[in-house]
Amino acid sequence: MQRIGNLQAVREKLQQIGASAIIIPTNDPHFGEYTQAHYKVREWLSGFDGSAGTLVVTLKGAALWTDSRYFVQAAAQLNGSGIRLMKMKMAGTPSIAEWILSQYPEGEVVAIDHALFSYSEYESLSRELAPCRVVLIDDPFDELWQGRPQLQFNPIIWLDKKYTGESSRSKHERITRALGLGGERFAYIVTMCDEVAWLCNIRGTDIEYNPLPQSYAIITNSAIHLFANLDSIPDDVKGHLLDDKIELHPYSSFSSVLAEFPASTVRVVSKSRITVRDYMALDTPGVRFFGDPVNGGIVNYYKSIKNNWEKEGFCKAFLADGVAWCKVLKYIDDSLAAGAELSEWEIGMKFAQLRGENEFYRGESFEPIVAFGPAGALPHYSASKDNSQIVGKNNFLLMDTGAHYLFGTTDTTRTIPVGELTPAQRRHYTLVLKGMIRLSMACFPKNTRGSQLDILARGPLFNDAAMYFHGTGHGIGHYLCVHEGPQSIRMEENPVTLEPGMVISNEPAVYMEGEYGIRTENVILVQEWKFNDMNDFYNFKTLTNVPVDLSCVDWELLDGEESAWIKEYNANVYKTLAPLLSEEEAQWMLKKYLG
Repeated sequence: MQRIGNLQAVREKLQQIGASAIIIPTNDPHFGEYTQAHYKVREWLSGFDGSAGTLVVTLKGAALWTDSRYFVQAAAQLNGSGIRLMKMKMAGTPSIAEWILSQYPEGEVVAIDHALFSYSEYESLSRELAPCRVVLIDDPFDELWQGRPQLQFNPIIWLDKKYTGESSRSKHERITRALGLGGERFAYIVTMCDEVAWLCNIRGTDIEYNPLPQSYAIITNSAIHLFANLDSIPDDVKGHLLDDKIELHPYSSFSSVLAEFPASTVRVVSKSRITVRDYMALDTPGVRFFGDPVNGGIVNYYKSIKNNWEKEGFCKAFLADGVAWCKVLKYIDDSLAAGAELSEWEIGMKFAQLRGENEFYRGESFEPIVAFGPAGALPHYSASKDNSQIVGKNNFLLMDTGAHYLFGTTDTTRTIPVGELTPAQRRHYTLVLKGMIRLSMACFPKNTRGSQLDILARGPLFNDAAMYFHGTGHGIGHYLCVHEGPQSIRMEENPVTLEPGMVISNEPAVYMEGEYGIRTENVILVQEWKFNDMNDFYNFKTLTNVPVDLSCVDWELLDGEESAWIKEYNANVYKTLAPLLSEEEAQWMLKKYLG
């Protein structure tokens, strides 16, 4: 197999450089969730194309670590590769360091690319792998990967203030004040492409499904310095950037500019968000580092709290997306009723087609997940034109899709019953719905963390000895990445509190391997609720405008308040969308979801 040959070429390279192992991450130098094809070395070597995973190749073997979302997918894609699957957070699974040390207990050289690992990861690996020695190397795969895709730099667009609600100049002033460094000269390093895009009010198409230009930024006392491919910036966009105190530099000059700051300039940086290469460029004799004063990063934090323009944009986006969703749901209903064969891939394409009728649509926000029956148990299943199931009978059809509009980004999941269901299927469907409703109804005091609310979504499943392993909620960007931080709702502790203006998903689920998957996802906005002498209290506003199928609900499992909430939700969705639908579509929706 080609993969086995590629692994052997890597081992020969290791011998040339005097190393016994190499660790290959998923990320690029910007640490985003998604990368350009150029950086998909792990996928090229292993065949595993999930969005999360770390591959380790040694002279003796190879293993890949990934999380629960991808256990089934990874097992299938690694089959025959000679690469062992390591299921993260499962009993008996060794860490990367433990596995390497089991092969080389006396210590050997472990190589990592200094442009792909954060400085904090480098420090941790150096400790955990002792007595092995971690060495930093340049990217070895240009030589090994024949036909490796080149980095793409597409035209950069300017996002007008009528969408963003705030100029880059204003953002610069807010960040400078928040740093609290007084008159000291500083350089705040921004490496993540979505943070750069938010900061500079720019968007692009360099990374699939993410409206981002490949870029860096440095914030100083007097300006924002943008590092991007200068040939990709049209003259009118350059004019907007320069008017907003943004100085332009070639993308390739980022590391060299870092090294040029005088020792008297305070370096403001998070070790977890800068590569080893770039941290070392900053770390010249006599310099002083200053940690980011906000959990998750001050730019990331400000980006997560949507202003009034952004909140209004999200409402418009979910309105537009609700129209497309209802048209697709009717299309599915009509097709199945007529006995037509309908493939998962065809449904995914239908979403893009109908969304494209909106002039503000700018593409899908992630690869559509349309999965029938057992495929629904794969949280990130992806059908293709050449590998797609026909929607059958007596099971669930799970659809998780989202879109980018100029005024906002969406992410919605609905699971619909097809044919007759078993009592167990109806029970699971209802318990997932119950968890989504309970979290939607939550009221909570200021300084509440997502981990403190997570049990509301998981509790109904826990009480039935069932669970899901992924997070309940992730942040969503404003015409940016569909997954953003620093906020989250999950079991694992996250010190970031939920603040008014944060947009977050609400997606409990259950997956029965080999049988079916169920996930119901709305997007919610943290908003102020009540204030009194005890505290400030917040609650959630649901942004999603897509009806929930209630035909298979076991109503005995919902209490009166929960039943009233979901019925009122569907009624409000109908009231909101009906004026935007044809009479036939509105009548279908009324009968299907409120009849």
